[in-house]
Amino acid sequence: MKSIKLLLLVFAFASSSMTFATNPTEENKKVSIEVSQQIQSLLKDPGFEVEKNMNVTVKFTVNDNNEIVVLSVNSYSNVKQIASFIKDRLNYKKLSTKVQSKAIYILPVKMISVV
Repeated sequence: MKSIKLLLLVFAFASSSMTFATNPTEENKKVSIEVSQQIQSLLKDPGFEVEKNMNVTVKFTVNDNNEIVVLSVNSYSNVKQIASFIKDRLNYKKLSTKVQSKAIYILPVKMISVV
C-alpha cells in the first residue's frame, strides 16, 4: 500500500512539472501531457520503498526511432538504486507520441517517503 501511495505522488509531480526545451504552445502542452502519462506508466511498481524524501532530475533525449535515451539521473542524495530503477525503466523505451528528437528534456521527479 505504501508503494502505491508513493507512486501516485511521484507521478503527480512528474506529470505536473515535465518541461520541454521549446516555447510552450498548445501543441507542446498536449505532447508534454501525453509523454508524461507514458513515462508514468513506465515508472509504475518500483519494487522498493523510499526511505526519505528526495528530488530527482532526469535529463533525456529522444532518438530518431522515438525512443527515450536517458542522459543523466541526478539527485542530492545520490541514491544508486533510484537512478538504476529510472534508467532501467526508461532507457530505449519507445514513445507512442512523436516528439522532437535531438532536444534535451528535463523531468523533475519528487519522491516522497510514506514511512
